[in-house]
This record gives sequence, C-alpha cells and structure tokens, in this order.
Amino acid sequence: MSSPTTVPSALALSSSALFASSAGRIPLFSRFSVYTPSIRQQRSRCRRLFAVSALAEPLEVCAKASVTTPGKLGDCPFTQRVLLTLEEKKLPYEMKLVDLRNKPEWFLKVSPEGKVPALKLDEKWISDSDVITQALEEKFPDPSLAVPPEKASVGAKIFSTFIGFLKSKDPNDGSEQALLTELTSFNDYIKDNGPFINGKDISAADLSLGPKLYHMDIALGHYKKWSVPESLPYVKSYMKTIFSLPSFTKTRAQPEDVVEGWRPKVEG
Repeated sequence: MSSPTTVPSALALSSSALFASSAGRIPLFSRFSVYTPSIRQQRSRCRRLFAVSALAEPLEVCAKASVTTPGKLGDCPFTQRVLLTLEEKKLPYEMKLVDLRNKPEWFLKVSPEGKVPALKLDEKWISDSDVITQALEEKFPDPSLAVPPEKASVGAKIFSTFIGFLKSKDPNDGSEQALLTELTSFNDYIKDNGPFINGKDISAADLSLGPKLYHMDIALGHYKKWSVPESLPYVKSYMKTIFSLPSFTKTRAQPEDVVEGWRPKVEG
C-alpha cells in the first residue's frame, strides 16, 4: 500500500489589543484605553476556540499532487476552495497529496470515485467541495463564511464560459463574448456591492470563485494570450484582492501546474 505525502499546517491563535487615543494629537504622556470586546464577540470567539480545541488532531484532506514539482500541491480549484475555507476558519489540517495519474489503494478506499477533494470529518470521509464546505460551516460556524441565498449564484457562470472559450477552436463561435458577458455582469455587481460578493466581508462565494478566476487568468493567458480587458476594472481589482490574500497565496497551485492541468482540454 502506498503511503500519502503529508504537508502539515499549524494552527496559530493569537490575541491583540486595540488602543485609542483620547486626543486629536499625541501628547508626551498619552492616555490609552484598552479595547474590550462585547459579550457577543467574546461568546463567538469562545465557541470557535472550543470547536477548534475539540479537534483531537488536524483534519485530513486529500488533494491533487503537482505534476511538475514533487511534494507540491496540484491544480484543483475545488480543492483550493476547501483549503481556503480551512485557512479562513483557522482550522488545523494535514494535506495528503495524491498522484491522480496513479491513484494508490489507500486513496481509493477513502474516495471510491477517485476524486479530490476529500476530507475526514467526525471519523467519516466526505467528498465534493460543496458538501465539504457546508459541513465545515455547520460544525465551525465562527467566523461565518455563509452567503445569503440571493448572492450565492453571483459569478456562477464565469467558470463554464471560461472553459467554453478555452476549448474553442473557432474565433467566431461566440464563446469569447459569452465569457465577456458574464464578466461584465460580475464587474457591475462588484462595482455596486463590493469589494467582495457579500459586501465588505469575504464569504464562501469568494472562496469558490477565486480559484476559478485564478485558473482562468493563467490558462487563457497561456493558451489564448487573453486577459481581462481594462474596461472591467472591478473584475481586475477583485482578482487582485483575492489573489493577494495570505490564505490564497498559501493554497494556490503553481502556474505551470495550472497550464499542464488544462492542456488535455485544449489539445485533447
């Protein structure tokens, strides 16, 4: 039986104090007051810490291994969505990197369909990023990444229209325009409702769309020499914001893996 490659992620919990000056200028001997969280905030933090501390060990996550660099994470946007959720909720986890070209027996036992991501929660393995992220939200509700139902589908068609354009061999088949239509709609939405899909706070919708936009940016840039036009500044700003998040830079695939991952769709 093959053994998985594991990459640990330590849980870091820290506290901070906020200070405020009582004057508009800073005198030689300033008086400071210590910020005190509300009872609601304290209870919310206690619930999160209790839920996290109840974990006997880090959560196990099966992820695609890189095809270009041994020991590195591969190019699955759905796996990155799960990892982003774990990172944003400050949950400890351990990645088990899987070579999907030669799936080991241990992996097929926990994921009979041979698909990633797969995550072990409450002694049970679950798959599908929708199911996994919902389960994590229910078990670890703080901080909340929940999305109002009316916002859950914002940007939902971008990924499929990107794939259609990427695979297209006919420049006049309308696939580029279909993608531009979806991106324009998203640009207008973020202009009026941003900076994130749910307003000022990041949510599960952003953690789902972000990795897809990352793949779109790299794959279309490589195979089509195409990029998001300057006429869509809010899309470009949104992508820049998401891609620069610490959780995103930690869990993103290498560009060369993204290119190789989409090659069969382009050349197949």
